[in-house]
Order: sequence, then C-alpha cells, then structure tokens
Amino acid sequence: MLDRWGSRSSELGVSVDDLYSALVTNAEDQPENWNLQGRQTEVWKEYGYVPADIWEPSGANTKQASRSVEYAFGDFCISQVAKGLNKTDDHQKYTQRASNFINSWDASVAIDGHAGFIQNKFQNGTFNYTDPRHCSIHDPLHSTCYLNAVNTDGFYESSPIVYVPHDTAKLIELQGGKDKFVERLDWIFEEGYFDVSNEPSQQMPFMYHYADQPGKSTQRSRQVISKYYNLTDTGIPGNDDSGAMASYAAFYLLGLYPLPATRQVLLSSPWFPSVNITNAFTNTITTLNAINFNQPGAVYVQNVTVDGQPWKSRCWLDWGVFEKGGVVDLVLGKDNGLGCGELPASLSTGGYD
Repeated sequence: MLDRWGSRSSELGVSVDDLYSALVTNAEDQPENWNLQGRQTEVWKEYGYVPADIWEPSGANTKQASRSVEYAFGDFCISQVAKGLNKTDDHQKYTQRASNFINSWDASVAIDGHAGFIQNKFQNGTFNYTDPRHCSIHDPLHSTCYLNAVNTDGFYESSPIVYVPHDTAKLIELQGGKDKFVERLDWIFEEGYFDVSNEPSQQMPFMYHYADQPGKSTQRSRQVISKYYNLTDTGIPGNDDSGAMASYAAFYLLGLYPLPATRQVLLSSPWFPSVNITNAFTNTITTLNAINFNQPGAVYVQNVTVDGQPWKSRCWLDWGVFEKGGVVDLVLGKDNGLGCGELPASLSTGGYD
C-alpha cells in the first residue's frame, strides 16, 4: 500500500497523511451507521473483543466473533503502515491491539480431537458456545451465515474451524504445537471444511509453511488448482467477488501467496518454467525461474537464490525483490521433506517489529 500511495501519492491525488488519518479514524471513531461502514470501536477498545450480549440500535448486532478477529487483523494492518511511516508509538499501540484475537479463543471447545476455537464471548468474560461445524459443509443445522441472513451465532461467511487468528505462530502454540497444527490442517482438508469459494479459507493451503512443512503447502495449493479450477465458463469456484477467486488462482499458479499488509510473499513452485512479473509502480521486472521444471515429480522447492545469491528461506520472499526487480531461481526437486530455513514472520515472535 505504501508503495502505491507513498511513492505515487501526488499522481493519485491522495496524500499519505490523509490516507493514514483515514485508517486511524476507522480504528478509533465509531460512526452512527457502523454496521454499514467503519467499526464498532467503542466496545472493541473497552473489551478487546465485540461482546455477544451488547445490543446497539445503530448497528447490526451480529457476527461478533468474526468481527473481533477481523478488527484485530485491521489493527495489525495499521501497525504495519505506522511502522513504514516511522510512527513508533502508533506501531506499538496497534501491534498490541492486534493480539486481542486471543480474547476470543476458547480452549475448551473441541471436535474430533481438535481443541480450541474462536467463539462468541459475553461482557462478563464467559463464552457463548458455537458448534465448530457451524456454517460449514458439515453443519447439522444447515445454517446460513451471510450478510442477508438472520445471523445470531457470531460468525460471518465461515465456521469457527476456518476463522483463525492472523498470528500463526501463536495459533500453533494455542493448538498444542506444530504436530497438532498440521494434524488439524490435514483434518480440515480431508473432511471438506476447506471452502475454496470463500475468502476466509484462502491462506489455508500455505499455512503448513509456518509448521516448517512447505512440501505439504505445495501439495495442497496444487490440489486447489487441479480440483477447483478449469478452463470452462464455470471454471472459477463460487462468486469471483471483484476478482478475488481469479487473482487467487493467478498467484497460486505463480507459486506465490502475498500476505496482506506485510512485505512477505509466501513461496511455492510455479506452474511455468519461467515467469516475468512487472511492477508498474517501480517500472521493474522480476523473473522467476523454475529450474528442473520438466523433471517428473520435481515440484518441491529445494533451493532459492536471488540475483545469484543464496536466499535464507524456501518459504517466502521479501517484497523488496518485486520492488527493485531481479532474478529468482527456484531449484525444484522431488524431496518434499525439506524445511523452510527461516520461517515466515508472525506477530508474537517479533517478526513484524
């Protein structure tokens, strides 16, 4: 965002100061029609979550659990903008608020041996139980959790199984460690809880990266393309949502997943032997080369170099590569058991300080 609005703000007619002011206003000031725009900020700042039992006549008193997680992520996004603008106090403030997703985590809720899920929470600090299958393909009540639905269970467009915090290292800790985390991810895919047609699920295939198992991320992300996309007029799963589903496929075919509001791009193997990516704002070209592309079964990243120099991770690239341009060589092979090297960043491990 700073690349677009910072270096080209005069051309676009919106100053960086005005943009940042709008972000802070959204995070701090509650509009009368907060259900249509803005946030329910007053209770968010008071409780660190949106309580399920507060009723306000000015807004739709629904989707409290998912909004709590979304508000935390929104504050994380602001913290990263503040960091880029050298606003140290704001960076620290919104980084701290971004951790509030933990307030909505109920470790006592379990299903199929997997314990701990996001839940609705009352003002007194107790939780309001929601079946983790709610709004999923296996929902016994066949609930509808969309904007036009009578939604009283706290979740919007997805189930408690899918709604997870943005701090993946903390999520792994809350779920009992890397092995438990991977077991849960496998269960989500094998039991059909992954919903490719809805945005809350989109990062899931790449989340094995955070457990140091990028080979599984490669397998899952390739399954997404092979299973859910095709070249017919119905080849995009679900509503394209202003290009969300199409761009999702485009990035997966490139072997990339850009992490929103960060300078990290998760990395897998591309579906092409070589790709040029043009940055229209910096007028640079970054070339991705898939070495050994034509070898059968060679779809796992074995080694990464950037402009001929060894790169520190098999799991992510820095956005700077796509700012200044250059050549990224990905050596592919059949070994699916290699780790990341340096793991992708997480909030709780100081990766975004």
